[in-house]
Amino acid sequence: MPLNDEQFRAIALSCQNSSIGKRLPNALYVHISALTSLDAPLQDYERQARVTDKIEGATLIKFSTDKPKISYLFYPDFDRDPHPALQFSVVVDMETLRASYWDYAASDNPPILHRKETFVASDYPLYQEFTQLTDWEEKLGLLDNSRFVGTRLEWQQRLDNYRIAFDGHRLICPIDGTSTQPVSIDRHKAAIPRKSLSRPVRLALEAGLFVPEVTTFFDYGCGYGGDIDRIAEGGYSSSGWDPYYRPDTPRTPADIVNLGYVINVIEDLAERRQALLQAWELTRQVLIVAAQVSIDDRDRGIVAYGDGIITSRNTFQKYYEQEELKTYIDQVLNVDSIPVGLGIYFVFRDETQAETFRVSRFRSRTTTPKIQTTIKRFEDYESLLTPLMEFVTQRGRLPTKGELENESELRVEFGTIRRAFQVISQVTDKEEWDAIAQKRRQDLLLYLALSRFGNRPKSRQLSSTVREDIKALFGGYKQACILADAMLLSLRDLDKIAALCQNSPVGKKFRHSLLIHISALETLKPLLRLYEGCASRTVGRLEEANLIQFFFNKPKISYLVYPDFDINPHPTLQVSMDIYLGNLTVRYRDFNNETNPPILHEKEALVPTDYPLYEKFAKLTRKEKDWGLLDDFSTINRLQGWLKCLEDRCAVIKGYQLQWNKDADPYKVKLLRSQINARKQNQ
Repeated sequence: MPLNDEQFRAIALSCQNSSIGKRLPNALYVHISALTSLDAPLQDYERQARVTDKIEGATLIKFSTDKPKISYLFYPDFDRDPHPALQFSVVVDMETLRASYWDYAASDNPPILHRKETFVASDYPLYQEFTQLTDWEEKLGLLDNSRFVGTRLEWQQRLDNYRIAFDGHRLICPIDGTSTQPVSIDRHKAAIPRKSLSRPVRLALEAGLFVPEVTTFFDYGCGYGGDIDRIAEGGYSSSGWDPYYRPDTPRTPADIVNLGYVINVIEDLAERRQALLQAWELTRQVLIVAAQVSIDDRDRGIVAYGDGIITSRNTFQKYYEQEELKTYIDQVLNVDSIPVGLGIYFVFRDETQAETFRVSRFRSRTTTPKIQTTIKRFEDYESLLTPLMEFVTQRGRLPTKGELENESELRVEFGTIRRAFQVISQVTDKEEWDAIAQKRRQDLLLYLALSRFGNRPKSRQLSSTVREDIKALFGGYKQACILADAMLLSLRDLDKIAALCQNSPVGKKFRHSLLIHISALETLKPLLRLYEGCASRTVGRLEEANLIQFFFNKPKISYLVYPDFDINPHPTLQVSMDIYLGNLTVRYRDFNNETNPPILHEKEALVPTDYPLYEKFAKLTRKEKDWGLLDDFSTINRLQGWLKCLEDRCAVIKGYQLQWNKDADPYKVKLLRSQINARKQNQ
């Protein structure tokens, strides 16, 4: 039965909003294996096109969105050939249900495929292989001006120009087929003039590694010296060396040494290793190592060289995988480096300091319980008791001998620390103190569980403060480790993860995932925090990410960047990073240039109720529901669908105010107002 115009528009909209397949302005292309992942209406629509046996064995299905047609495309070498050629196609006219056939087998210049990962679902067996190939082709500029590489001859010309060939799904590129002369690399051109601190040094500063008027800093391979100047402006002793810009500066030991984006610009393997070792020799406390990782495709190269690429500026870039970089640092220096961001690691000289830093990264926010009643004894000694209250708020336990500065004064007045705290307990809620202790237990369990991914420290390697925490809260280190290991083993049970996600009081629940704002992370159950920790503490959290998505149909964590989350009532997705916990592979996607990116609704569901803008978010959502704007999420989960919904409902949003469009048809607005009133009465 032929589709009417309204039905076809619905099909076209489903194509445009599909999260599966390759979307083009006038079509959606989907691999046959992903067909069952499409929305039900698209699957039904495709079934109507099966009017001939000749479609059997098709590789891709093309849903045209400018006219009612479905094409079945045959690429028999789809899995084997990195850029397979079209051999045969069947085009079905959905109005007449007649099929036409096109044979390309004898063509010298058939259409070919690029970016094969876009046609398949992320669980396709070769998905990662396809993605990695595309990443490298983008870095080398092979896919620039893609309209000129759509056929076999055009593509071969591009490959010849770049002197690139393929070995399976790997790029191979001899710089010169005959020459054995080494290539001269302009390393100094990789230096970047900075107007602010580099990310690695800024992260170290934010982590509290710099102590004012005490810490010394040395930048190994400092380039223009921007970090040196800005650290010096902060009151720290700061210096640096660079083989091109500051070759005469002495290389002197320092508390913190920065080796920022240096090893990835050294093309010689032995020299690269030597630079890392020399920077480590200069390090008294912490070495910062940063390098480009392969998901960062800002630089585009033109010639492959060694284990990296030569960029268009004749500089070398080695793009590490995140885990590859950690392995390299650990093996060269015989250490257990700590990932603090993508491509950024801290290496501590002292093991105890390293463990103290690791523990600090799991500390939940706590607030001192409020005074609920007054007694004269507390009022008389409130200033004396305040440091004790602050200590217990921070540690979840009473201090041991020597941990509190005013310990002697407390003992004089109260006899023991415990008696002093009994006075505090009389004016505060005991349950609040118990909750603080429980939070601290959970923090320590997370730390100990995740330490299994590296070398779990022995008790003596922990600071005395952390040892006392564990003793007071668990009874001993062994008992704490047993509980942590049990929690880690629980991660194998995705059904348990699913139950926690589905019953979470905060977050937006989807069929296979839970989406939260990063501010809600501490409010989740410990097992979910551990699940996220497996990603953030082994691979690294995307620095700008403000949303986290927990998947429970597969072991996967996604970090999402919505830059204007607070400002824009319906922000669009800018960047996503998926971490597959089974093999710690990373998939990165940039939505900046997309015209129809994913969009957020019901933001209050993502944040805890004490989030500063919670009520503003919730108020807008309530009004949008009253207006019927959120009735069909399948049509509004991307920008264009949402804009069409607003247009159809004569609505505009200014700030967080939902208003009628002044240019809308008055009669239509009247009808919509009537529908809204009826909806409210039926609630």
